[in-house]
Amino acid sequence: MTDGYDVIGDIHGHAEVLERLLGQLGYRETDGAFRHPVRQAVFVGDLVDRGPGQRRVLEVVRSMVEAGTAQMTLGNHEFNAVAWATPRAGGGHCRVHSEKNRAQHAAFLEQVGEDSEDHRGWIDWFRTLPLWLDLGGLRVVHACWDPASMAVLGGPTLTEDMVTSEKGSDLYEAIEIVLKGPEIHLGGRCYLDKGGHERRNARFRWWDPDATNLANGAEIPSGSVACDGGPFGELPETPVPPDLPRAPDGPPVLYGHYWRRGGPSVDGPKSACLDWSVASGGPLVAYRWSGEDELTDENLVAVTAPVSRDDVRRL
Repeated sequence: MTDGYDVIGDIHGHAEVLERLLGQLGYRETDGAFRHPVRQAVFVGDLVDRGPGQRRVLEVVRSMVEAGTAQMTLGNHEFNAVAWATPRAGGGHCRVHSEKNRAQHAAFLEQVGEDSEDHRGWIDWFRTLPLWLDLGGLRVVHACWDPASMAVLGGPTLTEDMVTSEKGSDLYEAIEIVLKGPEIHLGGRCYLDKGGHERRNARFRWWDPDATNLANGAEIPSGSVACDGGPFGELPETPVPPDLPRAPDGPPVLYGHYWRRGGPSVDGPKSACLDWSVASGGPLVAYRWSGEDELTDENLVAVTAPVSRDDVRRL
């Protein structure tokens, strides 16, 4: 039995700040793993890509999972790593080896050695991780808790059919929603993301019951630039499709993925994002859950790491 869970957001290879956060939460490294006397850590995924200490992050988290002092859900970056390393029967790989995709994944490949025994070992471990965790009074997923998509997937176990699924298939779309979140079409508008890539869709604020139209439902970073180089401007109040995923009733949901900025806070009593942009100098954030039905800001714990030049180049 555990007295509660410490749910930790996206780490992206920032080992030093992870170890400081674990220490602040009361975990100590003994017998090869960080341990807490009465609590268990839960990681929302995205251990890899971007940061300088990916191997150490992987070693810390895997040792905790294997010792029973932590659990972890698969992040989209781990899923992408599996797809990158998985050949398709007709040639190529399940994640295309494009220049853009390689740039996003380069730090991980460099640190573990692409196609090395170490690389293959980590990919095999990623395949064992669940897509979501239902912990009774608490639910954890990387990007979106969507019962409809979860029903399509048939359970939290990652299968080969999911990895090899083709864009447009039900399996592919379900994986996209659970690990990357739902998106909404911008009605002909276009903006540049943090990597300078054109985006004609935006992430949808599935956790927000007031997200009813493009203006309040599309999650677009402040200060975004339109594809023509000018300011992006405001979106119209066009109603969103009624079939978009929404936060379900029931226990609270903790998730990551969304690159929040500023001081950490919960969305509301039933959901909280734990990704507060550690890879760009923000804090690594945990939520200390001890059985409460409603989430509060007081249970958030944050440790900040300085941004490195390598991180800036990858953003």
